[in-house]
Amino acid sequence: MKRHSGKRKARALTAFASNSVGSKQATHAYKLHLKQLLDEYDLATEQLKTVETEIIAVLDRIPFAKLMLAVKGISAISLAGILGEAGDLSGFVHGNALLRHAGLNLAEASSGKWTGQMKISKRGRSRLRRFIFMMTMSLVANNPEFKAIHAYNVQVKKMKKMRSLMKLCGKLARVLVGMARSQEAYNPHKTMPLQLAA
Repeated sequence: MKRHSGKRKARALTAFASNSVGSKQATHAYKLHLKQLLDEYDLATEQLKTVETEIIAVLDRIPFAKLMLAVKGISAISLAGILGEAGDLSGFVHGNALLRHAGLNLAEASSGKWTGQMKISKRGRSRLRRFIFMMTMSLVANNPEFKAIHAYNVQVKKMKKMRSLMKLCGKLARVLVGMARSQEAYNPHKTMPLQLAA
């Protein structure tokens, strides 16, 4: 009997707690906070759409940008980020110059007493590095040529995934600078290495 009466008391206390003033206030506060977060999200989404529309309008005025946006895997945001950090890509002599500007070129990590291995220098624009890397990741996910090269690097050449991505950053830099300088559309056959194109 005592066990049953204990259960009844527990149920009564639970019911009382769920109907108490404090519990109702907490639920109301949580709902209000959730509504504020959703409103902030909606506002941020609208602002992002406005910014994207303005970015696309600016990119439309750059002749080679239209050619680049036609490449599968290149988005307006990442391209605008690269152009914003690097400036006119046609001013670079080669893709390697763009890599140096971003700090993605290889440099020897060494000290006075020891000589290290080759690593990315990181002596350049960090945001440009980030945008080039983000664009490379998008190309590996969406572009057939970059996807095939990455798979070949990892599976056949037995490269680590990150090393393959760094090599593809270099290829992307060469493609972007080449397109900007020549004002020609993206050519998938030029992108593929000979062993994969055959």
